[in-house]
Amino acid sequence: MKTILITGGSRGIGEAIVRLASSKYRVAFTYNTSAQRALALSQEVGAKAYKCDVSASDQVESVIAEIKRDFGGIDLLVNNAGIAQDKLFQDITDEDWRKMMGVNLDGTFFVTRAVVPGMISKGYGRIVNVSSMWGTDGASMETHYSASKAGVIGLTKALSKELAPTGITVNAVAPGAIDTDMMKTYTDEELKEFVSEIPFGRLGKPEEVAEAVMFLLSADYITGEVLSIRGGY
Repeated sequence: MKTILITGGSRGIGEAIVRLASSKYRVAFTYNTSAQRALALSQEVGAKAYKCDVSASDQVESVIAEIKRDFGGIDLLVNNAGIAQDKLFQDITDEDWRKMMGVNLDGTFFVTRAVVPGMISKGYGRIVNVSSMWGTDGASMETHYSASKAGVIGLTKALSKELAPTGITVNAVAPGAIDTDMMKTYTDEELKEFVSEIPFGRLGKPEEVAEAVMFLLSADYITGEVLSIRGGY
């Protein structure tokens, strides 16, 4: 049975991926602040949880080494860990910018860099990065978030070309408005406005993103692609 690592796996889309993947793979997942939720999920589905701040390269290297010792290697990777923030462009501080890039883009880079050598040595690997529709379209008052998610798409497309000859695929999903904790920062009125622009007439479900991720993990001849899950938004 193959081993999958899912970052940011204790909540939202990450949790949905952990639940779905646990029926097919041996699952390791990381969390940063949601220790109780991570422990409960770990016990419920039989996955193993590891605390890690993906924006810290030393923590990433340490955790990846631990996972490799525990599981014997990592065959599949889902870079899901991420943060969001609404803020006017001129109000974004240096700290805001660096934190956003640190988690969303640096974290994806650090984890992938630590995992790829093992995949190359086996001649097999599947990587799916969780970006956002705002990474392709851009979002007002989310400039730093949009930029970080656009960076994830650039990383995905470039790395897919570099790793294809080694038998590794690299793809991304770009969710739209998904019903997770991130949406709780919006008012009811703002959420209604979101929904009014979605042809499906509702927010997406984390499970629907997880299904798309699982599809890309199972695909052998798809790489460098960005799959939108936005209900026609």
